[in-house]
Amino acid sequence: MTTAVHRGLSPLRRGLANGAAVIAQHTTTHRAVTIHASVAAGSGHDPDEALGTAYFVAKVIDRGTASHSADALGEALDGRGVSLSVGVSRHLMTFTCTCLSEDVEEVLDLVAGVITQPIFPPDQVELRRSSVITSIRQDEDNPAVVATEALMATLYSGGHPYGRRAKGTAASIQAIGREALVAFHRAHAGASTLRVMIVGDVEAGKAVTLADAAFGGWSHAGGAPLAPPPATPGRTRTTQTITMPGKAQSDIAYGFTSVARPDPRYYALTLMNTVLGQYAMGGRLGDSIRERQGMAYYVLSGFDANVAEGPLMVRAGVNPSNVARAITSIDEELTRMARDGVTASELADAKSYLTGSMPRMLETNGGIAAFLHAADFFGLGLDFDQRLPGLLHAVTLDDVHEVARTFLAPDRAAIVVAGPPPDAVGGEPHR
Repeated sequence: MTTAVHRGLSPLRRGLANGAAVIAQHTTTHRAVTIHASVAAGSGHDPDEALGTAYFVAKVIDRGTASHSADALGEALDGRGVSLSVGVSRHLMTFTCTCLSEDVEEVLDLVAGVITQPIFPPDQVELRRSSVITSIRQDEDNPAVVATEALMATLYSGGHPYGRRAKGTAASIQAIGREALVAFHRAHAGASTLRVMIVGDVEAGKAVTLADAAFGGWSHAGGAPLAPPPATPGRTRTTQTITMPGKAQSDIAYGFTSVARPDPRYYALTLMNTVLGQYAMGGRLGDSIRERQGMAYYVLSGFDANVAEGPLMVRAGVNPSNVARAITSIDEELTRMARDGVTASELADAKSYLTGSMPRMLETNGGIAAFLHAADFFGLGLDFDQRLPGLLHAVTLDDVHEVARTFLAPDRAAIVVAGPPPDAVGGEPHR
């Protein structure tokens, strides 16, 4: 077996006359090309009275364009073995697909039509409305989703865009008409925030030329990127219990706000989080709560820095009778890390794990496209893949201990538990 060696990317970035940006990376591993595009039309732009608008737009935007009906568009993509995926984050609406290199020109034109000239057919709006509402109801029946959404609403209160439900509610989706979808697209999707990544078996200069032909004529500027307000850290511990009768498992979401992506502490927090709840079988949390104590079906931590301060979150699924014990164990692990930091061997292992995983992450065209997109979105530079190992290796034990002391404070944690009522399992309610 050979170990993958990362030799560095060499992307070409060009700005188009209409303000769009194209980044192309030539690879020759496969006769395929990944297209990954985005516009600043994420759920953070949803009107307060119409939550879920961006998510609804994403579900209908690929159902017909000015030059292709829904059926014709589907046939044109399917005939080339292409599946177009449309996703929504707080900041962006993204469009991703992979095609054969000989089809890249035609597929770019089809993707451009979806992004720039969707027609939102009334019958497709109603069809997708039903599927969105079904998805929302499934989420409302899932304790893990319920707990996580409630925690985000607690951490990002007061209407902060990170704290609102991205899919909206069944009632809000029911009230959103086709005209609202058209208006949202026109208000927020535009060339000024368009990024197009083209990665694969096409020469970079040619890829830029093809992208310019497909997108360069889009004259609509669109709206400005989302600029969320700073998130206010919690000052006291809060606990919320959401009762979901009929469930066999309780899910715990436990967290804090952390830092924005440009914060220099990002790398120390990434390494700390790896030791806490991601490395090997779930880091310290997994070793203690799942492996040694046998209390959790799963336990992990996640760190998601963003344009504004992102969440640092611990999540666990447990038997309802173990909720209080599991939360106590989380408290203990966070307190110990805040007090003592991590060990030299833990830090070395985390650095090795993260730097060693980068070549695997960049083995595929899709992985490269996503990496380049994130680097460009956050202004990290197109040589970020070459600088990242050095940035991680420069983090010291003191750096990690400092962020642990700063952010791992159980007395300021927000905690949400979603699951069956305590009397359903003979336990006592967690307070």
